[in-house]
Amino acid sequence: MDSEHEKKRSRQESFVQYVIELCKKDNGAAAALRRADNPATEYQSWEYLAAFSIDLENPFERIPYATIAAAIARAKPDKNGSMGIGKAIALCYDDRSDSDQAKAKLRRLLACDSTEEACRILRPLFSLIESKSEAMPDYARLLRQLTGFNFDSNRSKTQWASEFYRQSSPAEKEEASV
Repeated sequence: MDSEHEKKRSRQESFVQYVIELCKKDNGAAAALRRADNPATEYQSWEYLAAFSIDLENPFERIPYATIAAAIARAKPDKNGSMGIGKAIALCYDDRSDSDQAKAKLRRLLACDSTEEACRILRPLFSLIESKSEAMPDYARLLRQLTGFNFDSNRSKTQWASEFYRQSSPAEKEEASV
C-alpha cells in the first residue's frame, strides 16, 4: 500500500487495520480485546484503545471502538470486510421461513436509542454472523455509524435497514458465501 493511500484512510479504517494486525502478532492483546465489549472486563483493553488515542473517558467513543475491537479479535479476519451489518444479518437467514427471525433481529437493532444499547445488541449479532454466514462485516463503516449514532441515529438506522431490505443479486449472494 502506498503512503498516499494511507493518508486518505479514515481513522476508523486505520483502527480496524491496527486491531487486525495487533491480533495477528500479539495473542495477549487479542485476548484482552476479545473482552473489550463486556463492561466487567472492558478495562483490560484500555491499554490498546489508548494506544490508538481513543478517549477512554468518552463513552460515545470508547464503547463503539471497544465493541468493534472485540468483534475483530473474535472473528480473526485477515482484512476488513465489505458487507454492511444489515445485509450480513439478512444473509444469516436465507430461507423464507427464517425471514421473520431476521426481521426481528434487525428491528431490535433499529429500536436502539443510544450508542451503548446498539453496541450491546450488536455483540450477539456478531456471533450469529460468524456462525451462520461467511459474510465479513465492514467494521470500519460500522464503527463510523456507531460513533455518529448519538448525533444522528436515524442515519445509521436507515443505512442498516436499506442494507437489510435491499434485494441482493444472485452474484452478491454467491460472493457472500465464498
